[in-house]
Amino acid sequence: MTDLTTLGVTFHYAVETVSGTKPTAFTQIKRCSAIGGISLDTEQIDVSALEDYFTQYAAGRQDTGGAWEVTFNMNADVITAIEKLFKDSKDAKAKGLSTWFEVAFPDLEKAFFIVAETGRAIPLPEIGQNEAATIPISLIINDYKGLDTKVVTTSEL
Repeated sequence: MTDLTTLGVTFHYAVETVSGTKPTAFTQIKRCSAIGGISLDTEQIDVSALEDYFTQYAAGRQDTGGAWEVTFNMNADVITAIEKLFKDSKDAKAKGLSTWFEVAFPDLEKAFFIVAETGRAIPLPEIGQNEAATIPISLIINDYKGLDTKVVTTSEL
């Protein structure tokens, strides 16, 4: 078995058509250059009693950290695609629907799925000498779905 690399990883989004149900078609946003990780830190719950000489713990919720950053190489097409993502997500929320994101590795049958909310405007990127211009967008994680069957992408932006 060969270990995976990040070569060919793609980033996609879709708006639900049925609330709470994974969409069946996603749109790829091209020129994604970095996708932040989502760690699942398990909280600890103190379940000690007075007679315990040592603290006793039980596993609590897993915390995603709440925010997730995805970065794109900047060009006019990417700006248009991100503006469309923001509009689609805003329109969906007004209808009580959520926006799903898919991170797909080319050599896996499964992909990572996250339900998240977008920002409202494209941020001003950091600008330095002799660097690629990139746009980081911050997403607020509503629900981490994790690995599930990959969805075939039907369009690209």
